[in-house]
Amino acid sequence: MEISAAGRLEVRITTADVGKRVSVRSLIEHGPPGEKFTDTVGVLTSWDHGVLRITRKDGESVRIAESALVAGKVVPSAPARRRGPAASYEELARVSARAWRPVESERLGEWELRAAKAFTRRANSVLPLGDPGVPLDEALTAVRGWYGARGLPAYVQTATGAQGTQELLRAELEARGWVREVTAELWVGPLAPVADQGGEPSDVVLSREADEAWLARYRRKGVSEVALRVLSGGPSVWFATVPGDDADVPAAIGRCVVDGRWAGFAAVEVDPARRRQGLATTVMAALARRALDEGASAAWLQVEEDNAGARALYAHMGFAAHHAYHHYRAPEGEGAP
Repeated sequence: MEISAAGRLEVRITTADVGKRVSVRSLIEHGPPGEKFTDTVGVLTSWDHGVLRITRKDGESVRIAESALVAGKVVPSAPARRRGPAASYEELARVSARAWRPVESERLGEWELRAAKAFTRRANSVLPLGDPGVPLDEALTAVRGWYGARGLPAYVQTATGAQGTQELLRAELEARGWVREVTAELWVGPLAPVADQGGEPSDVVLSREADEAWLARYRRKGVSEVALRVLSGGPSVWFATVPGDDADVPAAIGRCVVDGRWAGFAAVEVDPARRRQGLATTVMAALARRALDEGASAAWLQVEEDNAGARALYAHMGFAAHHAYHHYRAPEGEGAP
């Protein structure tokens, strides 16, 4: 907190600091006995009618009455990472987007509108990097029209928690009634430690194509031709399979997209009867070794907030959260932008 020369806490933020990362202390109106204050760190997304709105790293918004402020200051927008490869949000957003390429896309200024007949929101949402080239309401109207013409709901993917993420856009979407449906995190880590774990490479079969056996284990049933195009898209895609007792259904599978220095892991699925046997680690290790052979040195993956098992595994393998991302769906009704 900001402390004056006289030793008093001071509020050193104003409405001019909207869009900046701040740290504030505020009074708790109805808190536990003995607790008078609470601290909040995040991006100041609005300050209207005596109420501040701060978006935390995880994407949650906190509303604080101006009258409850005790102290506040602007803080660095991107605290130094303690471990893992250094990377900007924009770099990771573009790399992860290339790993889930849509079958159709169009530019709206610097935004990319992506569609793949509803297979995964990552390929059926707007990636809003930069300026759409028109006022926001006009851009959102165009987005709704573009997806509506394809019989798809309109989604915008936003991110929070790192330098260059879209807390302000997220707040604008919420103010217009757009609804957050999914929140997940993108984690990063060094690649070599992943390759050093797991079983022997001979336990895993690597292929450039997702065959019928791989698809039989994939959690999304009835994979369409469009889904196969998305799964197979990317700069250098590898599919891993661990054979199971049933010749037609593997014990475990995984997918990796190698893109320059990055290796992106996804679709790591294990037979429920074979879990806790190290198969997920074995699959990722085999894919990591291949990615190292292609020159990659860093790794990324996406994991949902409520997947405690996967989060524990990835943390053990050296991954850590870089930023959160959220998919916002357009509100119902013709009049909403």
